[in-house]
Amino acid sequence: MRLLIVEDDPEMLEALQRGFHEEHFEVVTATNASEATMAAAIETLAAIVLDVMLPGKNGFEVCRELRRKDIATPILLLTARDAIDDRVTGLDAGADDYLVKPFAFDELLARVRALTRRQPVLAPDIHRVADLEADLGSRDVKRGGRSIELTGKEFELLECLLRHEGRVVDRATITGYVWDDNHDPFANAIEVLVRRLRAKIDDPFDQKLIHTVRAAGYRFGP
Repeated sequence: MRLLIVEDDPEMLEALQRGFHEEHFEVVTATNASEATMAAAIETLAAIVLDVMLPGKNGFEVCRELRRKDIATPILLLTARDAIDDRVTGLDAGADDYLVKPFAFDELLARVRALTRRQPVLAPDIHRVADLEADLGSRDVKRGGRSIELTGKEFELLECLLRHEGRVVDRATITGYVWDDNHDPFANAIEVLVRRLRAKIDDPFDQKLIHTVRAAGYRFGP
């Protein structure tokens, strides 16, 4: 699952990023309101962890702006404020939950997981590239109308490439998406997995979709 963390304190941001990575979340980060609204608009997110005390626009304003844009991603506000009025302000702004600093990471993790479990599935998450169609919710993959069976890791690699369609994806990004930070991104496991995925979605077809970008990574697209 992909999570957006909006926090301007570098140490706190690094600690949260590391903690969620260890729990197998893919983490997108932002340090101010403009970065947060842009990321929320273009990324497919399971939840947003949003610090109230941001430079410029605060977290309450960011939350209101996201809701005005009809972005329904669950939002958990983080703040050092403990006043009842601030909690009410956050919930009225459209936040789904509220956690006061300092907090235990385990509690934050539990709250984020609860938010991601209860959010409704608004629409199928279907990606189409050329004659390939992948439903990221049901994990159904078809090419040229033909169903393709993928293993869990093969599908996660395909999902990573699809979410970065047209852009070069480096080994570190693939590693963070498919494995975790303890896996060596330069071990040949990535090449083996790419070869297996190619054998299923590229080799039987004339048009190739997975392209190796020398010394950089891989790009997905026609």
